[in-house]
Amino acid sequence: MARAELLAQGIEADAVDSTQLVLSELVGNSVRAYGDCVPLVVEVYVLSNGVAVNVHDPDPGTLPRRRATPLDSAEAEAGRGLGLVDLLAPGWRVRRSAIGKQVRCRVPAEPGWG
Repeated sequence: MARAELLAQGIEADAVDSTQLVLSELVGNSVRAYGDCVPLVVEVYVLSNGVAVNVHDPDPGTLPRRRATPLDSAEAEAGRGLGLVDLLAPGWRVRRSAIGKQVRCRVPAEPGWG
């Protein structure tokens, strides 16, 4: 759904792919931490300088943690997700929200308007 809407908004395919990967990693982290039935709120919208991705989950106390797994590790099966988010959406942050907490980030992109 996010892909179709971002493409319709004129976001370039590479930025859409990056947004999908960031969104997948953030949602996957929440599901791994809290289980398949965790209530999530996901926001994806176009900004003047990129695509905002916000994922809310109900636990304000458990913060995402980066692992020391190198992005180019051939042996690792997991643990690179937040490293990918760092790469694709630098400066991501976590804040408390009315739901619990919100992981916020921006994937740089140039809208294809006009």
